[in-house]
Amino acid sequence: MKITLHTPETIYSPRHAPSWLLLACAAGMVNGFAFLMCEQFVTHVTGTVTRMGLEWPVVGVAIEYAVVVVSFVLGAAVAVIVIQSRARQGKQPRWATPLVLVVVLLVSTAIAGRGGAFGQLVRTAATEPPPVAFLSLLAFTMGLQNSAVASTTGLAVRTTHLSGPATDTGMHLGTAILADGEERRAALRGAALRGGKILAFMLGAGVAVPLTLSLDYFTLLAPAILVSVATALSFTSAWSPSDIGIR
Repeated sequence: MKITLHTPETIYSPRHAPSWLLLACAAGMVNGFAFLMCEQFVTHVTGTVTRMGLEWPVVGVAIEYAVVVVSFVLGAAVAVIVIQSRARQGKQPRWATPLVLVVVLLVSTAIAGRGGAFGQLVRTAATEPPPVAFLSLLAFTMGLQNSAVASTTGLAVRTTHLSGPATDTGMHLGTAILADGEERRAALRGAALRGGKILAFMLGAGVAVPLTLSLDYFTLLAPAILVSVATALSFTSAWSPSDIGIR
């Protein structure tokens, strides 16, 4: 049994479309922050898998990057389990829970980092072993976010990487050139949303620069706020105590 919270009509609605941009901006902030802190990316798997390939002669380092990839996958799995488990029992799905957990993890990471839990990460050389605990925690968090959004929109929206949205933007623009009428309008609407996510992600990464310089680990509070707003806008339409795990 597979259910979704959002349909094509609600995905593009004035209420919910901003949420996808906020979530993409939040992911850009997290990715930018991770790079500024330790010169590694966490919101997309492509770069990490590439590093695994580059580091294969050093088995220990390659395994550490593999742990980061697995963390992202586990985050994605947890989001689906949390959302769908109650639905399979005929109960109200906990739509908001994965994103609430994203907020909790971002805030917790900020506090733990400021308290010295991850040591000194700033400008760690790219040739050194990756700070596995820090990167894995952020990767797990971004896996949660991406899966929560994708699974509740019928895989129509993803917010933590750009290859898919960039491809979709081109496909929509190509369709718009060939089509007319309602098909063209739908294609342009799709291109606008995907292109908007690319710009929002870039904006988030850009904002991460001054925030990291002034706030250090507390930079993660900014994406936590954006995720909170998006959750309130688009994942609590049928809010109940069960959405946060309270029966």
